[in-house]
Amino acid sequence: MTSDDLVVVLTALNLEYEAVRERLSHPRTYLHPRGTRFEIGTLPGGQGSAVLGLTGKGNQSSAVLTERAIQEFSPVALLFVGVAGALWDTPLGDVVFGTHVYAYHGGTSEDDGFKARPRAWESPHGLSQTAAHLARIDSWAPRTEPRPRVHFGPVAAGEVVQNSRVSPEAAWIRQTFNDALAVEMEGAGIAQAGHLSSTPVGVVRGISDHADGRKATASDLSWQPIAAANAAAFALALAEEIVRREEPPNMRRDDAFRGTGNVTNTAHGSVGVQAGHVSGGTFHVSVAPADQPTESTIPTRLSELREELSQEREAGRLDGALHEAASEEIDIASKGLEEATPTSRKSSLLALKRLLGLLGDLASLSSKVASLITAVKGLS
Repeated sequence: MTSDDLVVVLTALNLEYEAVRERLSHPRTYLHPRGTRFEIGTLPGGQGSAVLGLTGKGNQSSAVLTERAIQEFSPVALLFVGVAGALWDTPLGDVVFGTHVYAYHGGTSEDDGFKARPRAWESPHGLSQTAAHLARIDSWAPRTEPRPRVHFGPVAAGEVVQNSRVSPEAAWIRQTFNDALAVEMEGAGIAQAGHLSSTPVGVVRGISDHADGRKATASDLSWQPIAAANAAAFALALAEEIVRREEPPNMRRDDAFRGTGNVTNTAHGSVGVQAGHVSGGTFHVSVAPADQPTESTIPTRLSELREELSQEREAGRLDGALHEAASEEIDIASKGLEEATPTSRKSSLLALKRLLGLLGDLASLSSKVASLITAVKGLS
């Protein structure tokens, strides 16, 4: 099982967990050495796998278990799935995809009142684009009436259950975070852990109530399973789309430039040629295969990469903190490859992915890291 065909799905509540689990084929238990119990099943369409885990309530436990799942499985993406309260008038049963996550409890208390100092994490562009495409084609939705829709906007994540529209805190949230569509208690921890691990994270929430004092009523109890089921349906359809179409950043190439191949260019008039041949009006160029690292050359490439990082630092194109963080990831990758176990290679792969995220603005180094990621995947 490689990370390219695996998505981690986490939920906070058993109800949400069951809504995801019943859509997976042949779930089997995977016990983490520290006692966390995951299940691994095949996605509904039969292509790719999902690791399912239960975080419990709250941002802190969710962050810890997100980090644990990422370290253990090196997923191509992580989705947090479940129910939430609507801050405005989003219909019950509809789904919210978090374009941003606000940790709304950050702030400072002063003589003239509480001043917001929130943290916010934006959903990765590629993941948001894939979710928007899936929502447009509308093939994911259960054939129920009314049919659920997907809404895109921020999700506010705090540390308390919001069950009022008139309390001071409820009024403050709606005034300060008035673009947020939903409120819940785990998304900030999930988003922070994904950010630190350079792993794409998506927050998918089904609307089960309107945070208006009606939690635990008959209406809430009837809508929770519906909202959880709709969120699970959209999330797993999104996971399938990610596995089928998503590629890691900086690793996309036109098909004509994958390995050894030929590029054909139809030309008119005079053409200067350095390689290849011209037949009639068609110019044929043979493309040499990329200099891809092999198992024997990966350690050397890592050493060369370390040297180039130092050169970028000396030239002022890399600041000290970024250079130190990147060097640490190279150390982790090198150690994992030396140990040469499946677990250590997975650790190396994750370190290289984090390194790719750190060096995104340095195209020449990013392309070399991308080549190393491809080579290390070939060892697993």
